[in-house]
Amino acid sequence: MLHHDTIVALATPSGAGAIAVIRISGEKAIEIANEVFVSVKGKAIKQQKSHTLHLGHIVDNNKTLDEVLVSIFKGPHSYTGENTIEISCHGSTFIQQQIIQLLLRKGCRMATAGEFTLRAFLNGKLDLSQAEAVADLIASDNEASHQIAMQQMRGGFSNEIAQLRNELLNFASLIELELDFAEEDVEFADRTQFNALLERIELVLKRLIDSFAIGNVIKNGIPIAIVGEPNVGKSTLLNALLNEERAIVSEIAGTTRDTIEDELVIGGIGFRFIDTAGIRETKDVVESIGIQRTFEKMEQAQVVLFLVDGSRLTVDGSQLSVVSSQLSVDSLKIEIEKIRNQFPLKPLIIVLNKIDTLSKEALQAIVDQLKTPNTQPTTQNRELTTDNRQLISISAKNKIGIDELKNQLLSFVNTGALRNNETIVTNTRHYDSLLKALEEIQKVKFGLQSNLSSDLMAIDIKEALYHFGMITGQVTNEELLGNIFANFCIGK
Repeated sequence: MLHHDTIVALATPSGAGAIAVIRISGEKAIEIANEVFVSVKGKAIKQQKSHTLHLGHIVDNNKTLDEVLVSIFKGPHSYTGENTIEISCHGSTFIQQQIIQLLLRKGCRMATAGEFTLRAFLNGKLDLSQAEAVADLIASDNEASHQIAMQQMRGGFSNEIAQLRNELLNFASLIELELDFAEEDVEFADRTQFNALLERIELVLKRLIDSFAIGNVIKNGIPIAIVGEPNVGKSTLLNALLNEERAIVSEIAGTTRDTIEDELVIGGIGFRFIDTAGIRETKDVVESIGIQRTFEKMEQAQVVLFLVDGSRLTVDGSQLSVVSSQLSVDSLKIEIEKIRNQFPLKPLIIVLNKIDTLSKEALQAIVDQLKTPNTQPTTQNRELTTDNRQLISISAKNKIGIDELKNQLLSFVNTGALRNNETIVTNTRHYDSLLKALEEIQKVKFGLQSNLSSDLMAIDIKEALYHFGMITGQVTNEELLGNIFANFCIGK
């Protein structure tokens, strides 16, 4: 990939709009723009100051293509660090194509995906983790992911890694110096201070690694599976959560035969709700496939909402019952326990639906019995520990209890680090490098405690420095850069 020529691309989304922005960057950007732009005041672009805006026309052999505004950014004081021109034209796709084709004829080359940001990295305007944060910022679709991307793009993560790397590098230099004076048997690196540094680095790395658990779900959305028997109101609940008619609702059992997914932002956090096929015994081949996918989605989900039709429940040992009741609470508890046993580490919320059909006495009796241990323990001898936080009563049809359910889902997300503006890792590549760096730091720490020779410790220190450098781009290669920037949009 050439990085010394002049590139051009549409910086705004493709298609018609009010305006479009065409970006040029490279050594000849201002010179090429000067050839095609005629200022209304007769000014030559190449003679104007940086960070100025000029009104005029783009002209091709005396043919005016459009009236535009041209912004001038002279390197190194630009996004890419090179001379950069941005042409704001009218948003007609025909006009966009005409101007870009003209610039190509004048000597520009079409930019590849992410090439403007790649040049910003190569010219020292951004480090690699900041450059990756640009893509995350563009892709952010909720407050939390936006906040994390902005924090990383401002260099919060980079600064933390750079500081650790510099301190480790200083000790690495002293260790290397000891190797030069091996015959004199002297120590330049204070072992007590070195051990304290290693412990601090280990602590920071563990904190960053742990933050990936929350960072990953914030970035990609938290998957929530809505499960239960047919016709308990799963699709109605999805529609109530989204506040739109997203799923087909019918009194006919088994209407949903495949999963339906949609996203919702709650408290700045993205949630991805999955409406699944009802779980029941069936001979219908298509419905069976849908039920199989239900269990697959439960496996993938971070939280499971087990929806129960309150109007079908009877309370054992009580005179309270509802017309058309078909299922005892004790039987329901056994079904719930089966799901808990199958997914023991997954948060499970029991959602009691259709409470508008129940009297207060019947509802209270059902809730009280759900909160008591099973009368017949399961084979694993575990008791159902449903409490008020795990059991929520709603009416999806009348949108009763929906806000309480949303608040409960939000409580599963540890937003403390986000509120405190702490560094949160969202990038899988960074996470992998942090794990490898931690492994090397622990090797160095073990070597120090075991009085290992300096030359052997130096090898592990270099490996740790290598993995730190991979995060910020101090260590890189063409293949890595190609993989990262291939995921960018063209024009950024």
